[in-house]
Amino acid sequence: MNSRNLEGLRVVKVIDARWAPCPGPLLEAKEEIGHLKTGDVIEIQTVDPGAPGDISAWAGNVGHQFLGLLHSDGYDRIFVRKKTG
Repeated sequence: MNSRNLEGLRVVKVIDARWAPCPGPLLEAKEEIGHLKTGDVIEIQTVDPGAPGDISAWAGNVGHQFLGLLHSDGYDRIFVRKKTG
């Protein structure tokens, strides 16, 4: 997705994991996505440079959709849609 599409997503849950070193952002994403409905989108905010790759790989392995990331004021915003079915 391009940045305009990511900005326009309806995010159900924002996870502020900017405080968490690796693997904190991934663990926070795993925990929170379990509480959401199929098709819901989460945003994970992080300063961990490894988090985008870790979260993308995890999402692909378990069937969630990694939608992309935006670089924001000193941190990354990562978007994941909960798997369907």
